[in-house]
Amino acid sequence: MKDKKIRIVDTTMRDGSHAVRHQFSKEDIANISSSLDRSKVYAIEVSHGDGLAGSSIQYGYSKLSDEERLKEANKKIENSKIAVLLLPGIGTKEDLLMAINNGAKIARIATHVTEADISEQHISMAKDMGLEVMTFLMLAHMVTPEKVLEQAKLMESYGADVIYVVDSAGAMVPDQVKARVEILKSNIGPEVGFHAHNNLGLAIGNTIAAVKEGATVVDGTLAGLGAGAGNAQTEVLVAVLKKIGFETGVDLYAAVDAAEQVIRPLMKRPQVIDASSLMMGYAGVYSSFLLHTYKAAESFEVDARDILIELGKRKVVGGQEDMIVDVACEISKRKKA
Repeated sequence: MKDKKIRIVDTTMRDGSHAVRHQFSKEDIANISSSLDRSKVYAIEVSHGDGLAGSSIQYGYSKLSDEERLKEANKKIENSKIAVLLLPGIGTKEDLLMAINNGAKIARIATHVTEADISEQHISMAKDMGLEVMTFLMLAHMVTPEKVLEQAKLMESYGADVIYVVDSAGAMVPDQVKARVEILKSNIGPEVGFHAHNNLGLAIGNTIAAVKEGATVVDGTLAGLGAGAGNAQTEVLVAVLKKIGFETGVDLYAAVDAAEQVIRPLMKRPQVIDASSLMMGYAGVYSSFLLHTYKAAESFEVDARDILIELGKRKVVGGQEDMIVDVACEISKRKKA
């Protein structure tokens, strides 16, 4: 029998940051934090879209510093826990200490699905600091379930409390999700989590598939705000899980109100599966590449879909955003040749 208690982590203020080019204001952070706290989600993730210290020319500069975001959120959050994302090579020990001083209780350490070994010191450090540690194996569609398990065992050995299968590109279908979650659930001790993107329209379906295979921690964003075509919608996820008999402890009405009254007015564009988002899921390209791709396509006067398909062929991963411009330039030159 699968566990009927599911913890929901809302990542509107982290993954949703991509969709607004990391320009959340202090007022936005205060309003989102207050509304999410009223819904009583288990945790609220507060970071630049690419984690602590992500504000840069590579990933996009944010309106607020990490410390400003966390200070504002910490004033408003009482029921939920504050979580932060940290990518080894970007975030540092000092960033994590700053986050703890501003209310963080959970560290989410993320690596590419084949690079779990670079997370050892970060996981150990976060555990030593007394944090709950959730780890991410990003772009999990790129490797076999057996490879995901191999990498998850490394994170388990380093002390992870929860290990996530992460569909960073929104590229997986339910059977692929089931295979990856099931092999982890059967072979590791930590809880299994799942993080979805909606580029193929499967974020909710894939998350439900994960839960039915034993995942007990899952992510969502209000109104689906997020990279690419967005994420599993927190309010929809709460409703669906309730309908099929799972307990989340989340106030559905409060989550719906937060999405409708706070997030939708902030959205820069409809969170839909447009041509580029679909191609992103189809090609298996990191969802946060979308707005960067639009910009490059416009600058070089090429089709964004062509850029995404080429990036997929090259199996680019998070941190290789500079490749978007290179690819756009190459396509432009071929067109003019």
